[in-house]
Amino acid sequence: MVDISDMDKLKQANLYRSELIPVSGKLVERYNKCLVKLGFSKTKLSTFHIDGMGWSPEVAEEKSDLHYLNNGEANPHGIIISPLQKGKPVYLPFHTFDRDIMKSVFKTHGEKIKDITRDCAICLDFEQGIDAFYEPLDVLKYNTITIHFHLINDLNNVKKKQLQLVETFNTGNNFIDENLHQELLESAKTYGDLRHRDLDLQDIQYQTDSFYTKAFGGVYLLRDFIKPLVVFEDIKWHKEAIKDTNYDVLIYHINQPELMDKLRDHLIIEHNLEAEVKTERYERIKKFEMALHLQKTQHPIKDILNNPILYKSYLNKLDIQARKKIMGVELYLEKLEISNQYKVADVVDSKLFEALHKPHSSLEAKHQDLIWKLLVNVSQKDVLFWYWYDKEAFYKNFEIWDESLKEWAVEIISNNI
Repeated sequence: MVDISDMDKLKQANLYRSELIPVSGKLVERYNKCLVKLGFSKTKLSTFHIDGMGWSPEVAEEKSDLHYLNNGEANPHGIIISPLQKGKPVYLPFHTFDRDIMKSVFKTHGEKIKDITRDCAICLDFEQGIDAFYEPLDVLKYNTITIHFHLINDLNNVKKKQLQLVETFNTGNNFIDENLHQELLESAKTYGDLRHRDLDLQDIQYQTDSFYTKAFGGVYLLRDFIKPLVVFEDIKWHKEAIKDTNYDVLIYHINQPELMDKLRDHLIIEHNLEAEVKTERYERIKKFEMALHLQKTQHPIKDILNNPILYKSYLNKLDIQARKKIMGVELYLEKLEISNQYKVADVVDSKLFEALHKPHSSLEAKHQDLIWKLLVNVSQKDVLFWYWYDKEAFYKNFEIWDESLKEWAVEIISNNI
């Protein structure tokens, strides 16, 4: 778990889970009923915060389980206890499509959710027809996700019983039955008059395409291209997957150099170093690379990176190999003007070169977001895109940085949001 105290600079700049919804009183009781209904244990906390999907950082810390709303990797869940969750971020999605699913939920049932959560909570079950994962390529089975809705206290069934009681009450001389009177009164006292409330939340179906899932240590499934590509972040599961010959797919580990070659060949990513060196993004990447080489400086790292004079001074104090690594792209382009015999790999550091790729311009926006996430995990050099596309990984690294480097990163992110 990330130490919250290390996130103070981000929190002060509203860059750390700033849109969570506070939960207390009756809402805690309803939240706990959802947890129990979904097969989890209650929280002992009396106050906490939740995101758009019902995930709470405090409850996760209490349970020492970031993914406490999952019944195994194949069965994630959500909790809705307030209409305020509509449009709120999903801070720890298990899949990249989780945010889209929650948008679909509120778009389809927004008004009903507003009514139901006045005195009830809704448990969400994301069903993809897989009871459990057994092999890493089981992620290929993700196709249609069905979202089922369950009300705590089975309120929709209570409504049916109320309607049956009223019907019985209006039949013959049943209106004089004191036991029936008492049953109606007790139901109304406990649950309110449910007769005219619409508590029926129809299932929603969501069709997946390409996505990322945290199952099996993190897997990218790119299925909308020439041939499906499966990219594993975990070396153990990658080794396991390549043994499976049942599927006609391309399988890579995220650190394989061949992966970037294949992504370029499939027109999934592209690069243009001459154009890139003129961008703010390149300056961010180069400065972050510089910061990683600075040790025991007389000036704060933030000042060194922001002040051109200090930057040049400290750059020239580094050893020749470090300078070549930081300035490799400019050196390569200079050499290229003299002779085209030079190859990128001869001059530019491989990770720096990888960081200067971007999703191919022909990709749809949703696929571009997924590929950006993949790229920032291939090479974690751009603090802004790292924060945008993989906050959890960014947070883990942020907490161990020099305090002045943290300030620089916060400034960069704040100025671009």
